[in-house]
Amino acid sequence: MLEQIKNIKSLDELMALHSATFGKTGTMTARLKDMKNLDNDARAALNAEVAAMRDAFKAAQEELENTAMLVALAEQKLDAADTSHQYQPPVTNGKLHPLTQTMSEIAAIFESMGYGLRTGPDIEDDWHNFGALNFPEHHPARDMHDTFFVDGGNLLRTHTSPVQIRSMESDGVPIKIFCPGATYRTEMDATHFPMFHQVEGLHIDKNVTMSDLISDVKIFLARFFEMDSVDLRVRPSYFPFTEPSIEIDIKWRGDKWLEIMGAGMVHPNVLKNVGVNPDEFQGFAFGAGIDRLTMLKYGYNDGRKLFEGDIRWIKAKGF
Repeated sequence: MLEQIKNIKSLDELMALHSATFGKTGTMTARLKDMKNLDNDARAALNAEVAAMRDAFKAAQEELENTAMLVALAEQKLDAADTSHQYQPPVTNGKLHPLTQTMSEIAAIFESMGYGLRTGPDIEDDWHNFGALNFPEHHPARDMHDTFFVDGGNLLRTHTSPVQIRSMESDGVPIKIFCPGATYRTEMDATHFPMFHQVEGLHIDKNVTMSDLISDVKIFLARFFEMDSVDLRVRPSYFPFTEPSIEIDIKWRGDKWLEIMGAGMVHPNVLKNVGVNPDEFQGFAFGAGIDRLTMLKYGYNDGRKLFEGDIRWIKAKGF
């Protein structure tokens, strides 16, 4: 039997012989059923014979399978220079994140309007984030900002207004700048996040008025939302760093009004804190949430989607 196994030339023949030997009605199966009638020496001899046959079948199977594989490989010779047979994955072009796209659009618009780009540190001191912006120490207005404090008495900036202070300190006036960047507050829901993004504008000169502010905001919003013109509504408000202070709403999809940004004329105390004479210079400041602008322009309600990294959602939104 062992010699017969070695001489088999195909896997089909080997499997047929194995079935005839160890199958339900196989010759060796019958002998094993009768093992109870054998003495110890005969049982030992039968077990040894069974083990030898199983090993022979296994060795023959491995040899036949290896031979079949080599034959198949020999029939599949490839020309290494021919790439036509190779799998070519589809080409997928990468794209900028929606927030990055929005920031690029905003920057392009403001630069076309004569505003210069300014940036600043994310970790700020109390003076630049609050004090210089006319937030008195222990004033309730500080509670509006839900601040993240860090070691050394510093904090994660709660708005990009400190960039305005640093720019006036370094560049003086007149000045016309916009300041985009990340900001941080301890809040989280569908429209508020611990980290979010703002863009602020500042224009200080000798004859800058509230009319200039409204005009620039109208131009910016019309270009950003790709509209011929926009209808704005101005409401009185309060910010420590502007006087008078206003909230600006935009008419959106019919007769609905949406709050779009806060703004106002820069408070005289802020100008004094950076060494500017408020009797000679005046100007305006405004600030809007970039995340909110992105949500409005691209039509979705839950801003947390911006940070989840779900490529399916990104593609569905056309980015």
